[in-house]
Amino acid sequence: MLSYILRRLALMVPTILGIMLITFVIVQFAPGGPVERVLAQLQGQGEGSLSRVTGGAGDLGGAAKSGAGGGGEGSARYRGAQGLDPAFIKKLEQQFGFDKPAPERFLKMIWDYARFDFGNSYFRDVSVLQLIRERLPVSISLGLWMTLISYAISIPLGIRKAVRDGSRFDLWTSGVVIVGYAIPSFLFGIALIILFAGGSFFQIFPLRGLTSENFDTLSLWGKAVDYAWHMALPLAALVLGAFATSTLLTKNSFLDEIRKQYVLTARMKGLSERRVLYGHVFRNAMLIVIAGFPAAFISAFFTGSLLIETIFSLDGLGLLSFTSIVGRDYPVVFATLYIFSLVGLAVNLLSDLIYTWIDPRIDFSARAT
Repeated sequence: MLSYILRRLALMVPTILGIMLITFVIVQFAPGGPVERVLAQLQGQGEGSLSRVTGGAGDLGGAAKSGAGGGGEGSARYRGAQGLDPAFIKKLEQQFGFDKPAPERFLKMIWDYARFDFGNSYFRDVSVLQLIRERLPVSISLGLWMTLISYAISIPLGIRKAVRDGSRFDLWTSGVVIVGYAIPSFLFGIALIILFAGGSFFQIFPLRGLTSENFDTLSLWGKAVDYAWHMALPLAALVLGAFATSTLLTKNSFLDEIRKQYVLTARMKGLSERRVLYGHVFRNAMLIVIAGFPAAFISAFFTGSLLIETIFSLDGLGLLSFTSIVGRDYPVVFATLYIFSLVGLAVNLLSDLIYTWIDPRIDFSARAT
């Protein structure tokens, strides 16, 4: 098993390189990069936006002023560069690092990322690592708690539904599960805000952030209550769809296993139903549920929480990545992609290890040889 883990860790390196390379190539052909964004701001909003983007560099501002009356060959490839001095555009490219060839920029980025040096944001006067560090608690809270709560609800419920398949309990819980699956999480989140966050009815839960302003002055119990108070509505919105999916998956998996010959044999030997269910069926049926854990966690960590972060005004990595993509803040885009890829690969490896813990008959190291 140790050799398998080492091989998996070694395979993470080319996987990360492939992900970053494909994304880097796509970005090279994407229209409207950071330089064009700055030029568009200069053309459309005046020179006031330049100081915000370039950190108030006087030489760039002066170049913009001096080039206001003419174009040039250096600006021909930028649609928003008419009337700007080519020397200014070259300085802008140099500031963003686009004065170097693409392969050189990619290799430098990979070398820096290997040391977790993500540089600074293009359009925020702060390092990328600080941006990620500030927003990481939100994403971890949403992803981790949503996954744990949804699995804690769906696994027992799915097992009970499989055991009582076709009963009245199975029918009405199926109705609840289907309704939960059909309702988008963001729409349910909006309904929760209207009902319980001061929208139109009750002002019970807060609408912004993970904690209150006086969080540091609260006792340990008070901090836990305040944290749960802020997380209640976002988690309720996220858990709805995830719980429905994993419940149906658990039920169908258990039904498939219950109908197999080895279960009938175990019952004929006189084993109790509980022994059959949890001693034999459980470890086989849970394999498919565990297989979906990495995707569920990563989805909650990023894509699933994007709209929820927006609705409930939570500054997480999902929202940060989306705004950075729209704003062409490439250092933030690549850094968050790098972190999400590492987390995804690590969770996949953890999922395989849990496989072997539940069912020791599975030997990944033998299959890898």
